[in-house]
Amino acid sequence: MDPRDPGASALLTDFYQLTMLKSYYERGMVAPAVFEFFVRKLPASRNFLVAAGLEQVLDWLVQVRFRDEELAWLGREKGFAPEFLARLAQWRFTGDVDAMPEGTVFFPDEPVLRVVAPLPEAQLVETRLVALLHFQILIASKAARCVLAAGGRRLVDFGLRRAHGAEAGLLAARAAYLAGFDGTATVEAGRRYGVPVFGTMAHSYVQAHASESEAFVDFARAHPQNTTLLIDTYDTEAAAHKVVELVPRLAAEGVRVRAVRLDSGDLGALAHRVRAILDAGGCREMQIFASGGLDEYELARLARAPIDGYGVGTSLTTSADAPGLDCAYKLQEYAGRARRKRSTGKATWPGRKQVWRWRGADGRFARDLIGLADESHEGEPLLVPVMRQGRRLPGLPTLEQVRRHASAQLAALPERLRALARADPPHAVGVSERLRALAETIDREPVG
Repeated sequence: MDPRDPGASALLTDFYQLTMLKSYYERGMVAPAVFEFFVRKLPASRNFLVAAGLEQVLDWLVQVRFRDEELAWLGREKGFAPEFLARLAQWRFTGDVDAMPEGTVFFPDEPVLRVVAPLPEAQLVETRLVALLHFQILIASKAARCVLAAGGRRLVDFGLRRAHGAEAGLLAARAAYLAGFDGTATVEAGRRYGVPVFGTMAHSYVQAHASESEAFVDFARAHPQNTTLLIDTYDTEAAAHKVVELVPRLAAEGVRVRAVRLDSGDLGALAHRVRAILDAGGCREMQIFASGGLDEYELARLARAPIDGYGVGTSLTTSADAPGLDCAYKLQEYAGRARRKRSTGKATWPGRKQVWRWRGADGRFARDLIGLADESHEGEPLLVPVMRQGRRLPGLPTLEQVRRHASAQLAALPERLRALARADPPHAVGVSERLRALAETIDREPVG
């Protein structure tokens, strides 16, 4: 992790984490604590969410430290005493993490990740951990809806320039690829994560030339085996005719135009007209790629249009229709005793938990059960060990393996959950009798 990256800093946290840590240390409250991350409810029109962000969480937990200059600032600007700063200088994450593998479909109230560590460690990691999980889950879930709506057509992330910051753009490219996108326009995501990188041309390139045809020829010659021409700078249909006229000339030079791109107007209607022009001109193999204000609803609307692939930008990278999740990282056990938050509308299920999943005879998801981690059920347990004593466990999946897992998860969704509208009934998520009994027992205990 690059120390120049703000995300690498232990100070990228809420101030109350440090004020609580000071009190924990003074009171000797360093016994093991169990925290779990979960989402309380689905956004409107969502039927499921996709786990993502675990890779970045584990990387951060392994490497996060308080640097000397950060400790000096805390002492100088915030007045923390030298003895507390000395504790922070030695702070390391030494705990255990269990989590749903990235790409796993999950539902409300299901713990996606569990941290077991001394209380000051488990507490301090909350802010960064929630930020990493929340954002990538948002984007992966949005991307999954686009994948389902696109019906197998190529999807490319175009969202970097509209992302809420550089890290958001990078993580969005990763999350979208994880969920089934074919690649991204974000070059650094290719270098850092191995996400395939795609790019065409901008309207400025066409405008910078004396003529549209000249721009097409220059660009095609610069990329003789991988050319996509943007044809809507001026008159889309006229540009399609120009492409047809140029193809034989370029082919004689060994240059192949693979696709044309539409970026404005009624994409469905234009695609039909451009397809007719290309076919009539002998360019039946040339593909049509579309971009410009697309989301999963537009992809579904364009299902019958002769479009071979899409670039999806702003709506994806900002999760525009659902930009936030009601998610939480809550204490579920401390010093060997189960804990339960009872706040109205935000009560938690106590204790360290597991999620089991059953499938129907058709292999599709049938129901889930949330229970205590030491229970035994016949369903598939979804949380698996990923870190022990502050060290990542070997054999964790690569991004390509995660991508295949996500694809299999989407394929196992019942048809009603694949829809863009809210499913009725929703996926069945039950709570075990033992977990309910534990919650009732805690509720009867007096609060001091």
